[in-house]
Amino acid sequence: MTTNYCLNTPKKKNIKIYLLRNFHYFHILPQSPWPIISSITAFFMVSGTAFYMHNVIFGFYFICLGFSLLVTSVYRWFSDIINEATYSGYHTKAVRMGLRLGFLLFIVSEIMLFFGFFWAFFHSSLSPSLEIGLIFPPIGLNTINVFDYPLFNTFVLIISGSSITWSHCAVSLAVLKAGLDSLFLTVGLGSFFIYLQMYEYFEAFFTFADSVYGCCFYMLTGLHGCHVFAGTVFIFVCLLRLLLRHYIITHYLGLVFSIWYWHFVDIVWIFLFFTVYMWGSL
Repeated sequence: MTTNYCLNTPKKKNIKIYLLRNFHYFHILPQSPWPIISSITAFFMVSGTAFYMHNVIFGFYFICLGFSLLVTSVYRWFSDIINEATYSGYHTKAVRMGLRLGFLLFIVSEIMLFFGFFWAFFHSSLSPSLEIGLIFPPIGLNTINVFDYPLFNTFVLIISGSSITWSHCAVSLAVLKAGLDSLFLTVGLGSFFIYLQMYEYFEAFFTFADSVYGCCFYMLTGLHGCHVFAGTVFIFVCLLRLLLRHYIITHYLGLVFSIWYWHFVDIVWIFLFFTVYMWGSL
């Protein structure tokens, strides 16, 4: 009986090989419904926006439905990621390196997105077409005063960049109060920037339909405003996580990503200020 039992059991060498093949430092994600749900809800939002622009009655309801479902799915998706990182311990050193690389590639893709719209602006300004009178901006279009809201918004974003860097230093030194204060200040400055940007739109003397200048202006500044809104929400979530003691000295990757994203938003605005506002109004 003993001999037969020993013959049916694997050898020690095979057990060692089996363990080496199945043990690794990476996190194999389980099946999740949130990616496909987020894609479908984003499709509802885009379709609803197209219907709304063509005066279809149910277009606005499609937008509201898609937005509410998208917020819900993103909330649940991010909750799963936070649970994996904070409570389950799946974010090992190798996983964190992969997340850093993935987020850097995401920022590179965002740079390429802005590059396309900057390309359109530079093409139209350096070689204005006959349809706009060979002059950029076109004659009769009153541009926004660069020393009014744009300059003030520049100072707001520069201060917010300094405050979020302050939060990074505070969290890395385990100074909780300073980290909370600096993150709260950054969220307030980001919200104030969005308010000033909307007020600037209400006081502008041109619209999206006013030649290629209006199109490029609102696409670049509006896209940047959407990124500021997303970054503000991102930092607010990090503020809540810091209140809940999710971050420790050696593990605060979510905060690092929000800092990277916010500095990217700051740099894009500097380019916007000197090209679209200053150079574009000359």
